[in-house]
Amino acid sequence: MRKKNDILLKSAFEEAFPDLLRFFFKDADTAFNMSRGFEFLDKELHELFPELEKQGGSRFVDMLVKVFTNDGGEKYMLIHIEIQAQNDPNFSKRMFQYFYRIYDRYNVPITALAVFTGTMPVDTSSTAFQYSYMDTSLDYKFRIYHILEHSEQQLLAMDNPFSLIVLAAQKALIADKVPQHELAEHRLTIAKALIKSKRYDNEQIRRFLFFLKTFIFIDNTEINRNFDKQIASLTGNEIAMGIIETIKMITKEETLEESKKTFVLNLLHDTDFNAEKIATLAGVSTSYVEEISKEIKE
Repeated sequence: MRKKNDILLKSAFEEAFPDLLRFFFKDADTAFNMSRGFEFLDKELHELFPELEKQGGSRFVDMLVKVFTNDGGEKYMLIHIEIQAQNDPNFSKRMFQYFYRIYDRYNVPITALAVFTGTMPVDTSSTAFQYSYMDTSLDYKFRIYHILEHSEQQLLAMDNPFSLIVLAAQKALIADKVPQHELAEHRLTIAKALIKSKRYDNEQIRRFLFFLKTFIFIDNTEINRNFDKQIASLTGNEIAMGIIETIKMITKEETLEESKKTFVLNLLHDTDFNAEKIATLAGVSTSYVEEISKEIKE
């Protein structure tokens, strides 16, 4: 579940990227040309850091984004989402390695941001990387943010939908520690705040609500039905039905994908069929089977 949540959180960061910039940089609208859009460089990131594939992305998720400035230039933004329960003594060194590889490849201005989403406070040693040997020294600093840095009241008071993603990440930390009805109230509070902000169009609201219902998952039909009713009263039935149907459709697709994966896993465990045979039986590509087989071995 945690790995799935890591991916959901990264997707939410991408979806709300203009508001992410405004959240972390007060002069974002002056510094960046929002109208030119953004380029998310996942492929380039994996080329620069092939070791990320081996680590499986279970401890951290990274984003490398090309943004355009209002003076016509390009900047690269490294956003490192650290998802772990304990501090990593090698974190600042890893951030420096990311920086110099990106700088060496692109030779453009880079700003780095590390967003921690675990329960532990950030170790102060994680905020900079220092190196010194004889007459050579280095001091690399970068921006650190922990999702618990702002209170719920502060986040709800901000005129920025990205603050609601941060609040959702806060509530995900307590998902297995509070009763479901209490968690449902937190989820509804976030949804209401987004809708009342009138900052997102209907399609963006649909996407955010899908993120919210999946990220803060509650396995209770009655609670979820009540959530849908509340959304309907806030948005109007026609819009609400679109939201609900989108959620159901994507959830159905995810369930189908999970079933497909389970079938492939069972064939790998219980038969001596090769990848091509399993792919034919499961209706998937050979590369998909090989990827699942690789996961098992790891």
